[in-house]
Amino acid sequence: MFRKTLADYPLAVTAIALSLFGVAMVYSAGQTDVPTFVAPLWKSQLMWLSLGILCAWGIGNSSVRLIEWATWPAYLLMLFTLASLLVLGAGTGANGHMRSWLAIGGHRLGQPAEIAKIVVVLMLAKVLAERREAPKSLLELWKPGLVVGIPFAMIMLQPDLGSAIVFVGIFFGMLFWSGVPWPLLVLLASPVVSLVLSFSTGLWGAWFLVLIALVLWYKPYLLEGIVLVVANVATGVIAPILWEKLAPYQQNRLKVFLDPSADPRASGYHVLQSKIAIGSGGLFGNGFTLGTQKRSGFLPEQHTDFIFAVVGEELGFIGVVLALALFLALLLRATRIASRANDPFGSLAAFGLMSCWLVHVVVNVGMTLNLMPITGIPLPFFSYGGSFMLASWLGVGILLRISGEGRGQAGALL
Repeated sequence: MFRKTLADYPLAVTAIALSLFGVAMVYSAGQTDVPTFVAPLWKSQLMWLSLGILCAWGIGNSSVRLIEWATWPAYLLMLFTLASLLVLGAGTGANGHMRSWLAIGGHRLGQPAEIAKIVVVLMLAKVLAERREAPKSLLELWKPGLVVGIPFAMIMLQPDLGSAIVFVGIFFGMLFWSGVPWPLLVLLASPVVSLVLSFSTGLWGAWFLVLIALVLWYKPYLLEGIVLVVANVATGVIAPILWEKLAPYQQNRLKVFLDPSADPRASGYHVLQSKIAIGSGGLFGNGFTLGTQKRSGFLPEQHTDFIFAVVGEELGFIGVVLALALFLALLLRATRIASRANDPFGSLAAFGLMSCWLVHVVVNVGMTLNLMPITGIPLPFFSYGGSFMLASWLGVGILLRISGEGRGQAGALL
């Protein structure tokens, strides 16, 4: 049974290496000149890692068919949980404005949004796998859109922009893997692109001309083409209104993304301290647990959202390359499993999990370097958080099972 579960040794070894690396960095994050609540958290992280490995072992000994059968009940339970958070969720964040935590008796148990990402991957894989051909029009995307759109809307209402962005990445990644033509994906994303570019009339105008050319070339249904053009014009017009609707902290995060020095003591503080920490690491770093920015308490959220900055400060460029190489190995392995799966459901589920991790890594690492806005997305297997570690290892367990039933020798090297 143990051999059956660990049919894919490269995947299991890579995930364990990432997790132990992450636990070590959580431990280091707690080693500060003035002791804080972070100091003992590495023990909790290790406990959650053990639980996650146990769950992955259990899933690895099941079957892909059982996972597919359990998808619908899990999806309905997930929707009920997310809906209940809007009423009963515990607040987090600087102003306690978020209601993303499940709490009982005042004790926070975890963030259901992390598990919801895994469930949405499975549900979307099930819906897309039922089709004989990949969707070729926007109208054919209504069912996959509904699968992702409902939990996306619930999470935005919490509000949790970071998790919502991950759902978007999962959606587009799995549509691509299912065979949806790239022009259709661009057309689907075009209203969001218009929204982003609306701050510049010139850029928006250039994008609108590209959109018209793409519509004429791809030739969607007439009604779809009209709706797309109207939607892009509408998003350009309402952008200023949406900006005013954003909470002040959300506006500040976008402002400091463009210029962190505009608010160095408040919204820009996180990014500036993160860049200082990473830059001070040099080639070999300051030494494990010896990061000065971290030890002095200048680096905020050093055990969660900005834990990658601790890697850069203490282990330097060598440590950063090692961490990114492990993530690359994990993503490549998941893609290989997706390409060798025996059925569409398994293939789509594997690529969906890869897409989820990819978004997390790109956005988290990007925001520590000010290449992405700060959205509160944690780093897989590294950032402290029980529900996130558990969700990550549930994904590993699903990949192990898909790999075990895939074509060829599952344990072969990349």
